Amino acid sequence: MRTPRSRPPARALCSRFHRASELIGRRWTGAIIFVLLGSTCRFATLRDAIPDITDRMLSERLQELEQEGLVERTVVPETPVRVEYSLSKKGRALRPAIEAIADWSHSWVKITDGARNTRKVSSLKSQV
Repeated sequence: MRTPRSRPPARALCSRFHRASELIGRRWTGAIIFVLLGSTCRFATLRDAIPDITDRMLSERLQELEQEGLVERTVVPETPVRVEYSLSKKGRALRPAIEAIADWSHSWVKITDGARNTRKVSSLKSQV
């Protein structure tokens, strides 16, 4: 009688990795980070750059990212007041991960007929 082969135990999930993937993997978060890797943006610029995001959702995600220390909100005291969003040092440290996802997406993700494909990986890598 044969004995079943024993399989190596499943790799335990690192709690830091899990928390990070839940944060970055939330809907719209990756898109916001992607756009902010290119430049500092005002709210309307972010909204226009991310198809189908609502004002409410963008506002919520920006607040979450600011609370996590990934995004910095700067109020420019002009008339009218101007608010700008940029990535913090912690947020900019995500560049290699975002570039890796962008590279992977260009190799493996199919674009549907209605989808926009306005940015290329090379444009992300050449920014800032």
